[in-house]
Amino acid sequence: MRQTEIFPTPHPEQMRRRILHWAAQHPYSAVLYGGDAPSGPVEQEWALLAGVGAERVLACPAEGAFDALVSLQLECRDWLFGYFAYDLKNETEALHSLHPDAVGFPDLLFWIPQTVVGIRGGHLEIHALGQSPREVLTAILSVEPDDADMSQSVVLQPRISRASYLESVEAIRQHIIDGDVYELNFCQEFWAEGARIRPLAVFERLMGLSNAPFSAWLRAEDRYALCASPERFLKHQNGRLYSQPIKGTRGRGADAEDDARIRMELLDSEKDRAENVMIVDLVRNDLARNCVPGSVVVDELFGIYTFQTVHQMISTVQGTLRPGVHPLTALRDAFPMGSMTGAPKVMAMTLIEQYESSRRGLYSGAIGYIAPNGDFDFNVVIRTILYHAGRASVSASVGGAIVYDSRPEEEYEECMVKVNALKRALMTPG
Repeated sequence: MRQTEIFPTPHPEQMRRRILHWAAQHPYSAVLYGGDAPSGPVEQEWALLAGVGAERVLACPAEGAFDALVSLQLECRDWLFGYFAYDLKNETEALHSLHPDAVGFPDLLFWIPQTVVGIRGGHLEIHALGQSPREVLTAILSVEPDDADMSQSVVLQPRISRASYLESVEAIRQHIIDGDVYELNFCQEFWAEGARIRPLAVFERLMGLSNAPFSAWLRAEDRYALCASPERFLKHQNGRLYSQPIKGTRGRGADAEDDARIRMELLDSEKDRAENVMIVDLVRNDLARNCVPGSVVVDELFGIYTFQTVHQMISTVQGTLRPGVHPLTALRDAFPMGSMTGAPKVMAMTLIEQYESSRRGLYSGAIGYIAPNGDFDFNVVIRTILYHAGRASVSASVGGAIVYDSRPEEEYEECMVKVNALKRALMTPG
């Protein structure tokens, strides 16, 4: 049984950094961030939540993975931390993934943590197995964050050329003209081999560049996800489901006046509104599969939120889970998130496999936690560096929604805006 204790946190920012550096020492660790950046009308419960050490690990390919996770949750009724990879689509639909995978995360990975550490309301909560919370606190406070960075600078190479990207966007537009899809999220990978990085240093640089409300550190032995996501996939709390899809991105301006102009341009963009509303409709349909009829509503449409490097258009959808439906069933039926596929979803995923050149893996999946009572919160894995230390391989993918009005050159430039912070994080200072 877990021992639980709550401690005051007079210096939360210092404590957050110590928790990260302490957690990173363990072969299984997830540190989930929230509370410092805009996240829309749905509040985040935790300023930080970490699941550290593995009492038990569930790793599954895309075959019976969701059922295995539900069985584990019902059996243990304990904390679970982990992720769903994009290629779980092959379990929920008759699809496949044949492209190369630079990092090779399992399709589903969750673990029961030995220790859960959280910050909320100015207090530190520790839920521990096998040792007392005070012993955990002593271990965290004994960690001195190491600012030395022995990483090599990593130069990412595109998996496809600019010309190939532009040709693919035109081909996808033809599918839209022919009525195959209304919108398709088309992504490209940037990668490097022979890369030796210090994941913790890279993650802290990325956090400095892109403070985002759904950022996450995740380590599973020699695989790392360094995530600065601004997007929530799905939250379940007290029988309510919340999703906050993002569609519409602009880079920040050169000064305050330019920044305000760009923000207003995004708000007024008919193309971005069209992208956003199509995905909102898709999310509404996904949630309605398991929600009380008539309970699915749009709390906010076309909200504009400003982050350190970009402006984003975010909408919020919520609904009431039907009695008797397991919350993870609702997650399975909404996965992968519509903001990373397009609409109609199955045809969009079929065309994604046709036109993309890399297996997405954990990219455009979801990282998060499941609480003992079945509540959960998961992000969308975007703005993320994936690293396999054993292979010395780095992967960073970006993309955007293609619609009829898309201009290939502008879509390519949006990708460059999104990948810029990831490239900068991989460059060693000096």
